[in-house]
Amino acid sequence: MGDRIAIVTGAGRGIGRATAVELSARGFQLALVSRSADELSATAGMCKTKAKPFICDVSDPASVDQMIEAVLNSFGGVNALVHCAGFVVMRAIDALTVEEWRSILDTNLSSVFYLCRRLWPVWRDNGGGVIVNVSSQAARDPFAGLSAYGAAKAGVNLLGLALSREGAKIGVRVHTVAPAATETAMLRSIISKEQVPTENALDPAAVARVIVQCVSGDLDCTSGEVIYVRKYA
Repeated sequence: MGDRIAIVTGAGRGIGRATAVELSARGFQLALVSRSADELSATAGMCKTKAKPFICDVSDPASVDQMIEAVLNSFGGVNALVHCAGFVVMRAIDALTVEEWRSILDTNLSSVFYLCRRLWPVWRDNGGGVIVNVSSQAARDPFAGLSAYGAAKAGVNLLGLALSREGAKIGVRVHTVAPAATETAMLRSIISKEQVPTENALDPAAVARVIVQCVSGDLDCTSGEVIYVRKYA
């Protein structure tokens, strides 16, 4: 497979969109994944290479399996997975519902398992690949009310380490990028600009550049590690 193909989840906006644009500039063809067709169409219009939208709910294993099968049929293979999709609710523990807890864990953590489980045999047969999972500063220092989200992202961190050890045997690198507050719609759904001013938040493009360094191999020595990204004054 001569072309470089990347799946980017959460590609409709925020860090996922910024990563798709950056990968496109590096010559990657893209499978853009989200639940919003309109947002994916807008992202595809920003890309310089082939960028095809795929509607998928990453919290649903059947939807993930169908999406990856469609990507493989469309592109002929996959070299990289960049998993940016996420879901957050800020709620005190006694106000958090069971449904919210499960949705947060399924979208942020279980989705990593669903995606990697399906791609693993593809990469075992084809000589390897690379995964970049987007975690969060909340995995080690969550705002009050982010117990479920922080726990899910801490799970992503540990799962990335475990997968990197399995992946080393078949040529799969697994990186975890954990940004601090980033200027995205998801951040602003829970944190006001009074709490975290825009100038104190990361630009999604800055996070995307770190992700692309992982994908490209510039940071290949960090497989299994958590790369915390924050803005310095």
